[in-house]
Amino acid sequence: MPAALTIGDFSRATQLSVKTLRHYHRVGLLEPADVDAGTGYRRYTTEQIPTAQVIRRFRDLDMPLDHIHAVLEAPDLRKRNELISAHLVSLEQTLAQTQSAVASLRDLLAHPSTIAPVSHRRVDATMTAAVTAVITMGDLVPWYLGALGELHATLEARGIRPSGPTGGIYAGELFSDERGQATVFVPTATEIPRLGRVEPVVVPAAELAVVEHAGSLADVDRAYGTLAEYVASHELRLDGPIREYYLVGRQDTADENGWRTEVSWPIFSTGAAA
Repeated sequence: MPAALTIGDFSRATQLSVKTLRHYHRVGLLEPADVDAGTGYRRYTTEQIPTAQVIRRFRDLDMPLDHIHAVLEAPDLRKRNELISAHLVSLEQTLAQTQSAVASLRDLLAHPSTIAPVSHRRVDATMTAAVTAVITMGDLVPWYLGALGELHATLEARGIRPSGPTGGIYAGELFSDERGQATVFVPTATEIPRLGRVEPVVVPAAELAVVEHAGSLADVDRAYGTLAEYVASHELRLDGPIREYYLVGRQDTADENGWRTEVSWPIFSTGAAA
């Protein structure tokens, strides 16, 4: 019969605090072997130490408690390994995002005054195939990826070649209120029939102040900042949605360093050179 331990001794044996052990009991993750009905004292057994050690290591890897519970209750080794592998993939993705953010911050600190050139451009009204929705800022990336894939798949199925670079139009409310209208479009030579979310949309003509951003969209805010400063200082700003044109994007290469994105701010042009 395994030896019994008080919650204090079990805490010392597993390096999990008493407060943590009580919480794990409440949520059903690690229940004591016995709870005294009169005093409420919890007692554990030495056989529970390995389980506590496994839980502690999963928590060191930021695995949520419900995921840990699913791992411990997995019906077989295959399912347990699948759950663990899924969490490791998530950790690797988070690490890659952190490394990208660190690199971006270092570049910003090393080159704080780097300013991309701003140009003026008039674009004519353009027929496009587009997907439009009201979304939250948190859903922007997955929505964009889904819309982009649907657009290109629809055009390819119809044998239609894009007549220009893919673009996006983003309402000001998406930035200010974290919820607003977004449109992803692909220029087409002729109007296409509607299919699913893809519909024909005429992107209106506009006068734009344009700056090109090279590389990942993770630090595209630097291009936005450059444009905002330029437009404000020249008193050219007009109310209207921001446009992005993806000259070279994820549909062209998986190498983010090769991406080139034009960020465009609607302006009232005076005809002066930028």
